[in-house]
Amino acid sequence: MALADLANGLTTWRLSCVLGWLDIRVRYRGSLLGPFWLTLSTGIMVAALGFLYSQLFHMDLNEYLPFLALSLVLWNAIGGLVADACGSFTQYEGMIRSVRMPFTLYAARTVIRNAIVLAHNIPVILVVWAVFDVWPGWHGLLALPGILLWTIDGLACCLLLGAICARFRDIPPIVASVMQIAFFVSPIIWKPELVGANARYLPLNPFYVLTEVVRAPLLGASPGMLVLACAGLYSAALCLVTWVLFVRVRSRIAFWI
Repeated sequence: MALADLANGLTTWRLSCVLGWLDIRVRYRGSLLGPFWLTLSTGIMVAALGFLYSQLFHMDLNEYLPFLALSLVLWNAIGGLVADACGSFTQYEGMIRSVRMPFTLYAARTVIRNAIVLAHNIPVILVVWAVFDVWPGWHGLLALPGILLWTIDGLACCLLLGAICARFRDIPPIVASVMQIAFFVSPIIWKPELVGANARYLPLNPFYVLTEVVRAPLLGASPGMLVLACAGLYSAALCLVTWVLFVRVRSRIAFWI
């Protein structure tokens, strides 16, 4: 039944796209700029932190600001998806109770909604690239496998956290605290080379690995075989844990919410 749920959820991807877009329209209904408020706020944050931390870290602004802009946009996508994953089932309680639909549909809906939000922040990166003339070129296409990995991990994360948070309602605050700590211990506002020889331990941080597989190609660099291997290992572990849990608790989710 879990396998049928996954298959049916993936085959209804068009419905997931429509529902994800509907979530965005409902969230920003009546707003003047809509989701572009996120673009504006992200742009202001990049500009403010870029000028500040380039001085604190004694780094060239032309080198640091493109790194910071890309890192913040990617981290906002990761953090937003993890936060929404906690409510990927509970926020659709009425729909789950009234209509029999695969649970994978709701997870895919959450992933697509956050992908749309990420797309609204891409102009910030493009503006920074244009100002500093640091286009990644064809090398940026190497980020596509990382984006595919993000999609798979995002779906697994929504199924995993959605089920756990449906059963234990005190998990979302814990997840929010963990993500806040992860932001500061991951190279998002600081560059990996600043930790010197200790940079070899960074692959132990899954958030660094998942960010780097997309960020490095877009900065014209290679993530390295160790980072790629760790990304595949972490993703495989996440998918395995998610599948084992989903098979066991799928029939109980409707009662938990």
